Amino acid sequence: MAKRGGFPGGMGMPGNMNNLMKQAQKMQRQMEESQKALEEKEYTAAAGGGAVEVTVSGKKELTKVKIDPDAVDPDDVEMLEDLIMAAVNQALRQQEEDSAAVMSKLTGGLGGGFPF
Repeated sequence: MAKRGGFPGGMGMPGNMNNLMKQAQKMQRQMEESQKALEEKEYTAAAGGGAVEVTVSGKKELTKVKIDPDAVDPDDVEMLEDLIMAAVNQALRQQEEDSAAVMSKLTGGLGGGFPF
């Protein structure tokens, strides 16, 4: 009586599936290493011609804010707030772009997913 289901020969995973699993494990290790390297990087951006400069970590945490004393105008606090927001958003965009580029390189442009 013929056996239904399972793998031919009754021997665990066939060679192609085994190779696919090894490749997936290798990709996972590379992604973990890349993620760690990204988290250790810093991204600095400025606004207002350098009046405000901020640094964010690869973990998307604000780690440094530098404000030129000339940018501090008690009569125009909104301008300083806008400069800080612009600089932080630019630094975060740099981090996002760097992260996306690294992940795209690892996945070969699969869009972060697998085709199955």
